[in-house]
Amino acid sequence: MAFESKGLSVLAYANGFTLWHYTTVDAAAEVDTAGYFDAAADMVRVGDMILANVDTDGTPGGGVFLVSANANGTVDVNDLTVFGAADTD
Repeated sequence: MAFESKGLSVLAYANGFTLWHYTTVDAAAEVDTAGYFDAAADMVRVGDMILANVDTDGTPGGGVFLVSANANGTVDVNDLTVFGAADTD
């Protein structure tokens, strides 16, 4: 799919840093593609973190993306740093 602005919200803001939350049916690999967050380029800054719930309609996952670049309207985030480990019980 594609970025949906309704899925992005601010959790906290301080000292020029914003902690965001994003929820999507898209897989983490799709979300961390350069350009995915371009529609939010005027809001997110390098160094911001995006807590994410991904693949919410499939095999849900969660973690954090770090905004690593935002230049000329193109936003890039690092790969998802996953929270938790596999559930073995």
